[in-house]
Amino acid sequence: MKTFLAKKGEVNRKWWLVDAEGQILGRLATQIASLLRGKMKPEFTPNVDTGDFVIVINAEKVKFTGKKELQKVYHRHSGIPGGFKTETVQQVRQKRPVKIIENAVKGMLPHNTLGEKQYTKLNVYQGASHPHAVQKPLKWEIRKSKTGK
Repeated sequence: MKTFLAKKGEVNRKWWLVDAEGQILGRLATQIASLLRGKMKPEFTPNVDTGDFVIVINAEKVKFTGKKELQKVYHRHSGIPGGFKTETVQQVRQKRPVKIIENAVKGMLPHNTLGEKQYTKLNVYQGASHPHAVQKPLKWEIRKSKTGK
């Protein structure tokens, strides 16, 4: 029996709609990353982009466990001396809540050109509306863990 390897032109892509309202960030991000990589498909090949497109709505309503809302800190650097900035989750949620989900998902994708290509298929929106109704996205139900959390 031969091993099946997906080829670039043979990949069928779907559009998925994920509602982030009331979801825990890390658990949500792992499932979104799996959809972007195509790990849910039987034809998954690690070195080929077999993933689907993902639309995330209600990004500002994502939850954190414990005291991460106050204690988790995001770092960035502008590239100039003295350009190191830190922000808490509360500050990021007020300015640009979409970045919270984008950063979490980006960290779970491969850190190479394939991961960058997969990341471009992620669309995150602040409210419940999105401009991708033409693609007729299917609703993705967030899978619960075996521990019941």
